[in-house]
Amino acid sequence: MRNDPALAAVTEIRPGRYPELDELALNSAVISAFLDQWEVRPGDIDGVLAAPTGVLTDGGADVAVHEKVADELGIRPRFSQTMYAGGAGYALMVARAAEAIAAGRADAVLCISAGKFPKVGAASGEKIAKFVSHPEFEYPYGTYIPVLYALFAQRWMAETGATGEDLAAVAVAQRQWALLHPDAFMRDKGPLTVADVLGSRMIASPFHLYDCSVPLEGGAALLVTSGERARAVNRRPAYLLGYGEVHMEGAVSMRSTFDTGGATEAARQAFAMSGLAPSEIDVAQLYDSFSANPLMYLEECGLAGRGKAPELYHSGATAPGGSLPVNTYGGLMSFGHTGDASGMSMVVEGALQVMGRAGERQVPGTSTALVHTHGGMLSEHATLILGDRAES
Repeated sequence: MRNDPALAAVTEIRPGRYPELDELALNSAVISAFLDQWEVRPGDIDGVLAAPTGVLTDGGADVAVHEKVADELGIRPRFSQTMYAGGAGYALMVARAAEAIAAGRADAVLCISAGKFPKVGAASGEKIAKFVSHPEFEYPYGTYIPVLYALFAQRWMAETGATGEDLAAVAVAQRQWALLHPDAFMRDKGPLTVADVLGSRMIASPFHLYDCSVPLEGGAALLVTSGERARAVNRRPAYLLGYGEVHMEGAVSMRSTFDTGGATEAARQAFAMSGLAPSEIDVAQLYDSFSANPLMYLEECGLAGRGKAPELYHSGATAPGGSLPVNTYGGLMSFGHTGDASGMSMVVEGALQVMGRAGERQVPGTSTALVHTHGGMLSEHATLILGDRAES
C-alpha cells in the first residue's frame, strides 16, 4: 500500500468501572494518556476517526464524537468521521485511516474509542437485545445476546464434535495470559481450571459464566501514519500489511447458515493483500465475546484445520510459551470487555506484540500478528495483518 501505513503509537487505559465518567469523559482520559505516553503533539494530527458514544448505555447515541475529539485536541482535521461497526469498527478504523493516508487525504490519523456497558441486569439486557435482534423474528422470543451466540456455538460443536471442555480450555489459556498483564481486570482472580469453568453457572448452553466476557468500561487510541512518520515516533512501528472486511446479514434469522462465514473471507482478503500465508503468523488476537469465538476463528482464518482448533488449546500451543499464542493480553474474557471499545484492545495488543512493547507477556521473536474482530451478531468482520517491516 502506498506510503506504507503503520500504527505508530497505541495507548489503552486500564479496563474497570468508572461510574463518575461518561463515555466522552473516558475519551478525554484516553487522549490525555496518549499525549502523555508518546511524543506526539496535537498539531501533528490531521485526521480523527472516533466511535459513537451512548450506543449501549442510556444517554442516547452521540454520532459526532469526532468533532468533540478534535475540539479536545484543539485541531481542525482534514479527515474526520465518527464510524460504527460494533467490535469490528476499530480494525476498520485502521483500514480507513490507511486508505486516507495512501490517498493523501491525511498524514496522521488518530483512531479513538471509549466504551461503557450498562449495569448488568434484565433492563440493560433487554435494551441491548433489542438493538441486535430482528424486531419480528427474534426479539419477541427472548433472544438475548448469549442465546444468539450460543446458536453459533452449538452448530459449530455439532459439526466438529467439540465439547464443553474444549470451550473451557479457551478460558483457561486466556486467564494464563491475563496473569502476565498488569492491567487485566481478572489478573487478581488467579488462574482458572477447566473444572472451574464447567462448574460455574450456566448462562446459555453451552456457555457457563466463565465462558463469557467480562462487561467493563475503558478506552484506547492509536495513531496511523505513513511508515516514514511512524519511525519518527516509534523506532519499531507496526506496519499494516493487509486487511479485509465482510458485512453479513445483521439479524441471525436472516442467515442461510450458522457458520460465521465472514471471518473466512475477511481473512482471505487480508492474507492476499499482505502476501503472507497463515503459517507465517506469529500471534493472533481473536474476538472473544464468548469462548467459542476464538476456536471458530482459528479455523476460519486458516490458522487451524476444521475441527482442529481445540487441539491447539489442549496442547498448550495458544498459551504462554506455545507455538501459536492467541489473545496474549487475556482477551475480553479476562482482560475485560469495554463495551463497544473492546475491538480496539485486540488491535492495541497486536501492535504492541509486533512493536516488542508487550512487557512480561511479550512473545519472543514476534514479527507478524493477525487481528480478527467482529461486531453485531457476528455480522461485521474485519481482519488486520500487522508486521514489523513494511511491504517489500
